[in-house]
Amino acid sequence: MRAVKIPISDEIIRSLKVGDPVALSGVMITGRDTFHKWLIDTFIKKTRPPQGDDLDISAALKPILDGGIIYHCGPVVSGLETKEYKFVAAGPTTSIREEPYQADVMKHFNVKGVIGKGGMGPKTLQGCQEVPGVYFHAIGGAATYIAQSVTRVLGVHKLDFGVPEAIWVIEVKDLPVVVTMDAHGGSLHQVVADSSGKVLADLLAR
Repeated sequence: MRAVKIPISDEIIRSLKVGDPVALSGVMITGRDTFHKWLIDTFIKKTRPPQGDDLDISAALKPILDGGIIYHCGPVVSGLETKEYKFVAAGPTTSIREEPYQADVMKHFNVKGVIGKGGMGPKTLQGCQEVPGVYFHAIGGAATYIAQSVTRVLGVHKLDFGVPEAIWVIEVKDLPVVVTMDAHGGSLHQVVADSSGKVLADLLAR
């Protein structure tokens, strides 16, 4: 596996190709549906004014997102009462739900990588070419195993979103992923979809 440290440079991103196994180390954040919609509405499209601690949280997140990674993950976290947080499970969430938002978030905040499962669509693939960035596929059904890569929980924002939807700031070491969408327009998910569609068409034609 190729060891890659976060933040990630454009040079490293462009050197990654579909199929490359990668071990990620550094600081990243988790973010799902509520997080992405909050970013889009408040800071990108600005359809709602910042409220409460929104500006403070944005200021704290910007240096982490710049050259960084968003993990589509709804973790199971212990220590909620004592604030001695620890990830018990950290499996990937289905990424396609973020397709309407992801490319805009990547371009606005210079996010270099997204981790999830199931892949994403053409808008995100185009965003990966423009930023540049990549999509990393994590192992579905291995939430406890992946949680072992989370060495520290550095903090949490928007806990009022709920534990799975909150913005968790985590430090990881050798988190295992595979590049399935790269900065050159390559998408393993599209290849699988195309080949599967061809097989289905052949079966239906019989």
